[in-house]
Amino acid sequence: MLPVWSMYCNRMLLPLFAASLLCITAALAVPRAFAQSFVPVNPEEAGVSSERLARIDAALETYVEEERLPGAALVIGRRGHVVYAKAFGYRDREAGEPLEITDLFRIASQTKAVISVGVMMLQEQGRLLIDQDLGDFIPEFDRTTVAVKTDDEGFEVVPADREITVRDLLTHTAGIGYGWGPGARAWEEAGIVGWYFADRDEPIADTIERMGNLPMDAQPGERFVYGYATDILGVVIERASGMPLDEFMRVEILEPLGMVDTHFYVPPEKADRLTVVYSVTDEKGMERAPDPGHMVGQGMYLEGPRKSFSGGAGLVSTVGDYARFLEALRRGGTLDGARILSPKTVELMTVDHVHDAWQGDGGGFGLGFGITEEIGWSGLPGSPGAYAWGGAYHSTYWVDPAEELVVSYMTQVIPAQGLDDHQRVRALVYQALVD
Repeated sequence: MLPVWSMYCNRMLLPLFAASLLCITAALAVPRAFAQSFVPVNPEEAGVSSERLARIDAALETYVEEERLPGAALVIGRRGHVVYAKAFGYRDREAGEPLEITDLFRIASQTKAVISVGVMMLQEQGRLLIDQDLGDFIPEFDRTTVAVKTDDEGFEVVPADREITVRDLLTHTAGIGYGWGPGARAWEEAGIVGWYFADRDEPIADTIERMGNLPMDAQPGERFVYGYATDILGVVIERASGMPLDEFMRVEILEPLGMVDTHFYVPPEKADRLTVVYSVTDEKGMERAPDPGHMVGQGMYLEGPRKSFSGGAGLVSTVGDYARFLEALRRGGTLDGARILSPKTVELMTVDHVHDAWQGDGGGFGLGFGITEEIGWSGLPGSPGAYAWGGAYHSTYWVDPAEELVVSYMTQVIPAQGLDDHQRVRALVYQALVD
């Protein structure tokens, strides 16, 4: 396998460590995705063992050879440098097209972290407060209701105890699921079920406004309920900023951080870089997901109406772009001279806000991220204070401030039954840290 910087030389124009140098020597070239300060170095310079990193190669190559994964891409950053950036397997197995580190993945719920950062930027700009009522921005949520199960397997609708706040949405404690809760029948009749939006032929705000009249799954603040909260936050961003969501994200976050390959829909000129989605099940093994259409298929990220900008699950990105986003957060909200947040806001986002409402193990949830508080429960290495999440197509990420570590890992598998690659990658990343 070629080093990542060699692959970039073959594919696109690359910046270099010094502006006067050309891409003569592959080992000196730095991909645009890792431009300026967040650049590849010899891993030992960042306290990482090259010999131990090779164990990651062996593991991911085995997943591909055994047809447990179609392909995977991984970027590891340590102490402000890229120490590992490789792709394995295929973008398209049937066509024999190898996966490249610059290829595009559907990152689904990894979109949520980027949108949450956008909300916090607006608080820093004085355009909103996260403890404001949601109804201040979307009046349809002024007075919400909750579906409560009845003995006959139906439900009754009761008024919400209080207003939903922006912070409720950031922490997924607004009581808003994905339309599968006690009031599922009402959500189905409204045509709003599931996290997938790419095929919708209407602006996201129109869909969200209809949600305000539907019964929620729980009372505001009662418990952690994962669902449309961050899609709703996308509309809050539009109302508070006065900009369409895609434009706000591009101007305020993506361009400043050099995330040149992160989009709500794939630009036509980048269509050949979009990875194919596969399904892995116990019954059938790995097979190509249906094409086109449904969320468990290839999706409408190329052929869709390009109207519904889903803040909860809509972005496509590269493993390198997302690593830049994570590195900006690790540095307290800045990267390569662009500051998107203050260090205190990043600190606020990455501590537990839900406490007893959290139903997971070993941690809690902040303003857009799962938070690690205890490392013993999982049997895998980590650090208290690390934050992480993932996406429906089997991608994941984490930031470990104590170890000055960022990890961006992407595959395209849904469903992903019986796979343990996330756990194995985590173990292999930490075992390579030697200083």
